[in-house]
Amino acid sequence: MEAREFLEILHTAERLKDTLRHCTTTKGRSESVAEHSWRTALMALLLKSEFPEIDMNKVVSMCIIHDLGECFTGDIPAFDKTDNDREVENCLLNQWVNSLPVEVSSELMELFKEIDAQETREAQLFKALDKLEALIQHNESPISTWSENEYELNKTYAFDNVKISDWLMALRKEILNETLNKIEAEEKSKESQKSCQSCQRDDCE
Repeated sequence: MEAREFLEILHTAERLKDTLRHCTTTKGRSESVAEHSWRTALMALLLKSEFPEIDMNKVVSMCIIHDLGECFTGDIPAFDKTDNDREVENCLLNQWVNSLPVEVSSELMELFKEIDAQETREAQLFKALDKLEALIQHNESPISTWSENEYELNKTYAFDNVKISDWLMALRKEILNETLNKIEAEEKSKESQKSCQSCQRDDCE
């Protein structure tokens, strides 16, 4: 691979730094796709000892590349993404990957095929981590940024994906506890505000 080709790949991938996702950070700033991919890869790296039978280097690679298609389409939340959206993204991604130097193109294409097939433990672990990272980020974001459907979706999302591992199931339950605690805290805050408003009205009378 020539230096110019290497730089062109990086220039394309850089778009993910400016491609925003539906979710926000703790401080309410919209997160980028690149940030999501980074932390998904970090999750895989941290779990090497929990899954010694899995090629975690491959999982990390999957985490890093999995959203490269969004360089061309932007991010669409999972609950809004249609089959047509996926087809367009895959078509544009494949065109780009096929244009890359052969040694890079072949490796990326094999990884994407493995991700899509969801037949290997590596691909299944990647998929679980991808979805769990999104849930963790939602729990970290201000609840005022949640869409209405996420109150229920965040309670059920990804449970099917974590069935491959008792450890992942335990993690999913901990994430659910954080979700329920966040919703409960919001409900208590609303009740407190209503109580204060009621007291103020009584004082006025």
